[in-house]
Amino acid sequence: MTTARPVALVTGASSGIGRAAALALADTGFEVVGTSRNTSRVAPLDGVTFLDLDVASDESVTVVVKRVIEKFGQIDVLVNNAGIGAVGAAEENSVAQAQSVFDVNVFGTIRMTTAVLPHLRAQGNGRIINISSVLGFVPAPYMAVYAATKHAIEGYSESVDHEVREHGIRVLLVQPAYTNTPFDVNAVQADNPLPVYAQQRRIFDDVMAAAMKDGDDPAVVAKVIVAAATNAKPKLRYTAGSTAGRVATLRRIAPARSFDRQIRKLNQLAG
Repeated sequence: MTTARPVALVTGASSGIGRAAALALADTGFEVVGTSRNTSRVAPLDGVTFLDLDVASDESVTVVVKRVIEKFGQIDVLVNNAGIGAVGAAEENSVAQAQSVFDVNVFGTIRMTTAVLPHLRAQGNGRIINISSVLGFVPAPYMAVYAATKHAIEGYSESVDHEVREHGIRVLLVQPAYTNTPFDVNAVQADNPLPVYAQQRRIFDDVMAAAMKDGDDPAVVAKVIVAAATNAKPKLRYTAGSTAGRVATLRRIAPARSFDRQIRKLNQLAG
């Protein structure tokens, strides 16, 4: 089967940014396939076909990409949104725990990208949109592992974009700030909590909860994802929401010492 409409594959589409992106792309005229680890628990969404996918599994990724190609004949846009949060001081996250977060956030993106690139290259066009974060370019105390995955996505995406551009393919980044989703509730908690960090960890939890509550609606990020998918001359990086734009500007122009102080102030860090 082939379709005259462009086809978008959105990972992690069961809730939050992924679900909003799937809906926005469908409203824009895309055939949309959304994925989740267990679609039996996902509420239906008009214009979106849901498939089970575990981005941490090579086999699962291969099967899903094959099914999409068989059903629609093409993939025009891949949105790598699936990911998990991780909180706690870096010393409190075991290496095994950090590896599990990287397996989803980084290697999941790599698996999906590697799986779709042959199809995009054969058709001579396509876009891969990787959901990064402002934490891909600023520090994140008590979220070091998560921030490290987003920093990795930034470097990976920009590098691959240079490799595949001559084949009509772009790899783009969308960088949200705090977004009103269950991210903080669903984040992986440190598996080796230490008393020395307990008080500051509690402060961080309160700061994070307040920031998420006051964060952007996922639809704000979805609108930016649609722009990345459809702009005739796409940018490599798209900030999503006013906060993300301000943070990106400050990171570029603020003196390093002033920016460092602001990070500590916002996170209520002593010293």
